[in-house]
Amino acid sequence: MAAGRPHRGDPFRRTGRSAGPAQPGHQGAPGDRVITVVRAGPLTTIQDQGRSGYAHLGVPRSGALDAAALRRANSLVGNPPEAAGLETTLLGCALRFDEPAVVAVTGAHAVIKLDGLSVPAGVIEVGAGSVLDVGKATRGVRSYVALAGGLNVEPVLGSRSTDTLSGLGPPKLANGTILALSPHHSPFPSPPAAPSLPAHSPPPADGENGLLADEVVLGVWLGPRDDWFLASELFENAYQVSPMSNRVGCRLTGAPVTRVREGELPSEGVVLGAIQVPADGQPLVFLADHPTTGGYPVIGVVDDVTALAQARPGSTVRFRELR
Repeated sequence: MAAGRPHRGDPFRRTGRSAGPAQPGHQGAPGDRVITVVRAGPLTTIQDQGRSGYAHLGVPRSGALDAAALRRANSLVGNPPEAAGLETTLLGCALRFDEPAVVAVTGAHAVIKLDGLSVPAGVIEVGAGSVLDVGKATRGVRSYVALAGGLNVEPVLGSRSTDTLSGLGPPKLANGTILALSPHHSPFPSPPAAPSLPAHSPPPADGENGLLADEVVLGVWLGPRDDWFLASELFENAYQVSPMSNRVGCRLTGAPVTRVREGELPSEGVVLGAIQVPADGQPLVFLADHPTTGGYPVIGVVDDVTALAQARPGSTVRFRELR
């Protein structure tokens, strides 16, 4: 996926450096409880609520694409909302625990197994030596795994999030990676301030708020370069999510948006939700790991991109104008 005309290196293809197999103690401090990644999946990263305030330095917010799902997982295990957890992509991941732990899994609908036996989503008590396997997403794309006590990861610019475009933050997980949990924390979470859900019961269905729907409708504020196009076409046509989408942006396929103005733009700042229209007329919506500048004109900005975090390839996307 092209991230903008000046970025000819195609940063959409970068998914972050991989954390090769690590030895105990290489992440975290002595005495930390550790988890071994048995199966990393195609893209599992550490995410929190992101690093804000650095766009002027060329650093996007990053953070969980489905931030509400991560906050819910943290709440279920008694963590603060800003605690870091794991974000999986489509095929999940598997983790082995060296000590008992309490885990919550939210987000995409997926088969979850503990030592080979299916367990419901929500709060899961994991025994020492057990393997928790978050399987393939059957609806949605991304699952979130929160661990009571949180992950002991060094923050970068105030966040523990992996930025897959720049490489800031911890590397993406690989088979054999060892993760440390914060020490001196009871494996049994304290009740969260918000009303809690009982252990071993699923959280409220994400589909209830449309996040796991086969069709999503996104509100769009037109501008700043809507006068370069027949902007009405953006709202008349339906688009499909391309399998080339990732954490940097959601590429859409469908009827191209007609361009009415020729020429090129100097690089301009872009924000989360910006809809860039490259030369082929196919819109792409920037997500959490977006570049902070780009050269293709931006026809509008999506007001809330959360639904795209769980939009599977082939899902239908429609736009509606906000006024």
